[in-house]
Amino acid sequence: MNYSQKILKIAQQNNGIITTEMVTAIGIPRGSLKYLADRGELERTSRGVYTVPGVWEDEFVNLQSRYKRGIFSLSTALFLCDLTDRTPEKYHMTFPGTYNLSGPKAEGILCCSAKEPFYSLGIEKMLTPGGNAVRAYSAERTLCDILRTKNHTDIQIVSEAFKRYVADKKKNIPMLSEYARLLKVEEKLRSYLEVLL
Repeated sequence: MNYSQKILKIAQQNNGIITTEMVTAIGIPRGSLKYLADRGELERTSRGVYTVPGVWEDEFVNLQSRYKRGIFSLSTALFLCDLTDRTPEKYHMTFPGTYNLSGPKAEGILCCSAKEPFYSLGIEKMLTPGGNAVRAYSAERTLCDILRTKNHTDIQIVSEAFKRYVADKKKNIPMLSEYARLLKVEEKLRSYLEVLL
């Protein structure tokens, strides 16, 4: 099997999407992607992201490929965790404290920054509506984040998110409580949980 066939096979197995990172990880030269794009067998949707023609472009994958240190957070993470029905109009991403935010801000991304250990706290792989894996904060971390006053989350969104979380069989209340302690929102969390549990 030559490089082109390998690339197209991987793309087919990955919902029609392939990234430069995936190709170089298995030792295929990145020029093979350009070759396939020039021949019309792949379409370049953003820097480092290619799709098989006719495949729906996944903006979540595009953004995370461009901003590898960005973690989907706040309303975007609520959407990925299925804690809201509201599709994000703009994407929220959290970056390390020292990250230069001018690039993502210029693209209209709503940016937050966090120092360690808070930046890495609660990162999970989540599936986008297109079925592709991206990194986002867990439901527990996101619920604590939306309780923080500096994040200005609408009270109706917060209430709906907590109702959905409490009804979810996969909820992890001990982890939620631990994150609330670390992020200093224990009092606010207690007031929501007392009503719902």
